[in-house]
Amino acid sequence: MPHLHIKKFNKLKFPYVNDGVNFNFIANNANRDDEKLISVTIENEDFFLLVREDENKKLLKTDKLTRPSSTQKIHNALLSYAKEAKLEILDSNVHHSTKNIHLKEVNALKNIEYFANKFPDVDDICIEVGFGSGRHLLHQAKGNPDILFIGIEIHRPSIEQVLKQVNIQKLDNLMILDYDARLFMELIPSNIISKIYIHFPVPWDKKEHRRVISTSFIEEAQRVLKVDARLELRTDSENYYVYSYETFINFKKISLEIKKNCDIVISSKYEDRWKKQEKNIYDVTMINKIFSDNLKIDGNFEFSEFKSSYEKLLKLSSITKKYDNVFIHFERVYTLEDGIMLRTSMGSFDRPEHLYVIVRNKDVSYYPTLPLKSKSNLVAHKFLDGVLNG
Repeated sequence: MPHLHIKKFNKLKFPYVNDGVNFNFIANNANRDDEKLISVTIENEDFFLLVREDENKKLLKTDKLTRPSSTQKIHNALLSYAKEAKLEILDSNVHHSTKNIHLKEVNALKNIEYFANKFPDVDDICIEVGFGSGRHLLHQAKGNPDILFIGIEIHRPSIEQVLKQVNIQKLDNLMILDYDARLFMELIPSNIISKIYIHFPVPWDKKEHRRVISTSFIEEAQRVLKVDARLELRTDSENYYVYSYETFINFKKISLEIKKNCDIVISSKYEDRWKKQEKNIYDVTMINKIFSDNLKIDGNFEFSEFKSSYEKLLKLSSITKKYDNVFIHFERVYTLEDGIMLRTSMGSFDRPEHLYVIVRNKDVSYYPTLPLKSKSNLVAHKFLDGVLNG
């Protein structure tokens, strides 16, 4: 992750603008003196830089929750702040080079709002969850120019590697999304997806709740897939295979194909390595036999007028509120010059959304973007609105 190891943190006078980089405001952790967040805007994209201080080191780096679309924007923000605030840099993994020629135009990279506002209306759509190096995804897109492929990945170096190849190979039928695939599934219209690939997902043996495959994910897959369309899981983990098979087979009605050590048209570099190690490769394919009702989600993310007090908000740090099927956890509370900011996780228990909420005077808003418009998030929002004014 890009970071600067600095001798001492110096605060700018906000707002501050320098060469296309806007530093909007600073948020101070209300319960810890060693953490601050700096709001940044570059090319109409908002995100936070994180300041973390202790006796041994002081770091300026990116905030994981609000990462921008390109690593280059993070580099620009870090270097710009360091220059303007006259920070003494002791160590750094931030480079000064200009953007890669193949990343100057990244039309293939979409944000979640692109899909939430209007999902692509084409005849044939395939999704790959966690595409890694992108070898399989790029092969499929190149070989099937009439099919729209959507690749979902949260590992930034993998995303940029694939974006370079999209431009080099001039692929216009491939879209890339940096987002949680479990949440993304909730906004896809019903009965439109031709195939879902999940090749070698992280097993998460010690954190099963983070696995892609779950009862709720399979339910969403059945809803979004066309009749006779397929979800293809491929894994080298016997534990993940057994867990996934048991999760699939617990459905009252389901059609499955099970294969072991069968080759596919294109394999990843990791699969090649595992085959040399003579590891078993398992395939579990679900063939969808369900035609689902149209997706219908009603509601909005508007807040009531704030009538409580900042003092009550400050007491919410580390508080968790549980309701039927949803929850709200107030992870941290920050003070602003003119208000309060809350870092929260909310929504369903197995696929929560992490976001910030800003309260200024009587106004309450999400920052930097709204939550995904899902049923669980809309329910959680209503409870959140009540808690803030409770």
